[in-house]
Amino acid sequence: MEQRDLDLLEKHKEHDAELKALWEEHLFYEQQLQKLESKSGLSPSDQKTISEIKKKKLSGKTKIQGILDRYRTTEK
Repeated sequence: MEQRDLDLLEKHKEHDAELKALWEEHLFYEQQLQKLESKSGLSPSDQKTISEIKKKKLSGKTKIQGILDRYRTTEK
């Protein structure tokens, strides 16, 4: 995520519950991925879990971008 997006997110997440929840979920998924990907010799189950987490993370990031796009539009 670009710095301008992070700045915008920081500015609005405290008064936008949906944005805050999506961001916290994004960070949670990132931590889960780091834990799993740091393991040596991933099992097929681990690989499936990683794939599912990445899909959820991407979906959440898409929603975050949509919200940030709305804020960008209103701030111009």
